[in-house]
Amino acid sequence: MSGLGAVGGFQAGGAAIPSSKVEISISCRNLRNMDYMSKSDPMCVMYSKDIKTNKFMEFGRTETIQDNLNPDFTTKFVIDYFFEESQKLKFEVYDVDSRSRNLAEHDFIGSVELTLGEIVGSPGSCFVRSLQNGNQGTQGNGQISLRAEELSSSKEIVTFQFQGKNLDQKNWFWGKSDPFLTFYRANEDNSYTAVHRTEVIKNTLNPNWKAFIIPMRKLCNGDYDRSIKVECHDWESSGDHIPIGEFTTNVRELSSGSNKVFEIFNPKKKKKKAGEIHLMRCHIEEEASFLDYIKGGMQMNFTVAIDFTASNGNPQNPSSLHYYNPYQMNQYASAITSVGEIIQDYDSDKMYPALGFGARMPDGTVSHEFALNFQPTNPFCSGIDGILAAYYHSIQCVQLYGPTNFSPVIRHVSRFAQQVRDGSEYFVLLIITDGIITDMQETKTAIVDASTLPMSIIIVGVGTADFAAMDELDGDEERLSSRGRYAERDIVQFVPYNKFLSANMQVAQAYLAKEVLAEVPDQVMAYMKRYGIKPRPPAAANIMPPRPPTSQHANNSTAHHIPPQPHATAPPPPYSKAPYPTQ
Repeated sequence: MSGLGAVGGFQAGGAAIPSSKVEISISCRNLRNMDYMSKSDPMCVMYSKDIKTNKFMEFGRTETIQDNLNPDFTTKFVIDYFFEESQKLKFEVYDVDSRSRNLAEHDFIGSVELTLGEIVGSPGSCFVRSLQNGNQGTQGNGQISLRAEELSSSKEIVTFQFQGKNLDQKNWFWGKSDPFLTFYRANEDNSYTAVHRTEVIKNTLNPNWKAFIIPMRKLCNGDYDRSIKVECHDWESSGDHIPIGEFTTNVRELSSGSNKVFEIFNPKKKKKKAGEIHLMRCHIEEEASFLDYIKGGMQMNFTVAIDFTASNGNPQNPSSLHYYNPYQMNQYASAITSVGEIIQDYDSDKMYPALGFGARMPDGTVSHEFALNFQPTNPFCSGIDGILAAYYHSIQCVQLYGPTNFSPVIRHVSRFAQQVRDGSEYFVLLIITDGIITDMQETKTAIVDASTLPMSIIIVGVGTADFAAMDELDGDEERLSSRGRYAERDIVQFVPYNKFLSANMQVAQAYLAKEVLAEVPDQVMAYMKRYGIKPRPPAAANIMPPRPPTSQHANNSTAHHIPPQPHATAPPPPYSKAPYPTQ
């Protein structure tokens, strides 16, 4: 890789952090087979070591590839590269056995620890090492290949759709072929890195693959002339997919007109045509970013909902999750502070509705949707301190009860999101809970309904309860459904608080905020794309008032004829806060 010292976005006379954004691609070969009746289903987890705590924190996970001991993962990891720092990374490879995100429930194959500099400094910026597995050492676990490449600043995305015609028959005894396409971009050492796979179309020699969208950075790093190899395989349940044929092209050729036809040839039988791949659609456009919407005045409306069920323990007991200690925040207060301090920067008036659920009220009724300040028509708290004050006060005024119902507070925020769907506002609901959801079916239905709205739901689990059911709501592995309807997009992020308890409180809050908010920008973008909402023009910058006249000209009449200054364009107002609908 060349030019890692150069940073994109050069601006003469300015200053920039001396870093580059680097994309890491991962492949494995000859992995240990952990399954008896089939092959391993590998997934790779990347960690980065925090300098302050000297602990590895999870950075991200690849997709899972079924029945494959030689996976080429299409998921990439983008990280800032600093020449002057020793950026320690760890990669762990697992054989995935279920949909659980708990890594302890999957078979560990092996890992490797290294620095980002080792990857960048390897020949061709490609690092290969055998996987280590405890006392087993490196014998028989397989190898991992890590490739780094500096990312371009391209914001373009391309939409493709392909069709196969008269593909070679590979299944002579069990029907026709089951074809799929894999796209690879060329590297500087003439090798190729997988960047996308289509779905498998069963039992056909004339497949019509679904249209897909891919960032230009991922496809060719913004280089229209960079070689792209497309392979067509016949899918096999064993993971030993049979090559049908391949062709090589580039974005410039693909974008020069639709209805292009590419003849494919099997690399082992180059003279024998193996069918045709037809390009049905190629559309390139510049993609707006989350920051573009923020610059255009989009407001982030933050609502917090707190679990007041009895399973939290008596608030007067130090073992209670709701215990008040003036010298140290409990987990509820810590979660509110961690997320709120980030969100508040994007809310102009910093007034937040704060709700509670699962409590018995002074009149004896049980509420799953009450205002922490006990003002149902005006549940707004001023800033994060206001939320905490209302929370601490409400603990003394209600009785912890139950059950644990999420759907009322989700429906509550959904009512507001339903009223503002033009992209000027986006709603984030933070639910903090200690227990298992009682109204699971109603909650799933409420989330599926909310998935069409400008809204995200963050669930933070406190305490030591079993939160396995939360993975289903998270929807990272499988799209959430309810009563035959699927969520339009993934809007839920779940994070267990105890994952961060090993760090001190300040560090724990920083990592919690980073993890729970990591998916929000993508969820915002998914909503905007789904409904074709473009960012508004950037609001005018705040302008300093004119310099007052100097004392010697203070009485000069011309000093008062100062040209009027342009005013900053006010961002769209937040959703109506008076009156506040409660039904």
